[in-house]
Amino acid sequence: MQEDPGEPSEMATIFSYVELGICLIICLGAALFGTLFMPGELYEQLSKPSWTPPDSIFPPVWTILYLMMGVAVWLVWQEKNRGSLVLWVFIGQLLVNAAWSWLFFGLKNLGLAFLDAVILMLAIFITAVLFWRKNRLAGIIMIPYFLWASFAVALNFAIWHLNTN
Repeated sequence: MQEDPGEPSEMATIFSYVELGICLIICLGAALFGTLFMPGELYEQLSKPSWTPPDSIFPPVWTILYLMMGVAVWLVWQEKNRGSLVLWVFIGQLLVNAAWSWLFFGLKNLGLAFLDAVILMLAIFITAVLFWRKNRLAGIIMIPYFLWASFAVALNFAIWHLNTN
């Protein structure tokens, strides 16, 4: 029986899933870096707005968002965009994302963390637009991440404002 030339080979399919795994690991690696700088006693003592979500919300939401990012970048990768600007922009926003926990919880610099969060929100927007142009589903997958980052900017600003002397 001859293989349909339009269908990917079994080996290509396996390789594609390996690439998906690598994309997920890279994104979850950024999440893992963030766990090095966890909220501690300082965060507990900070004044927070009444609309601050419970601490238990953050880990599952961020885990889902990192997994979604991994799928989105994999979809773009599948479009043969290896080494393209869009992937470098994605990596850049992932690094800005990873830096936030270090700035906020590690350095305890709420203002610098806010600046990082604003840059992150803009970087996510640019990434989502570039993803949309390469693979529409990838762009759509980035929307919840952008919305959550926008909320995080507002929350970071409010906490910074409430705790500035």
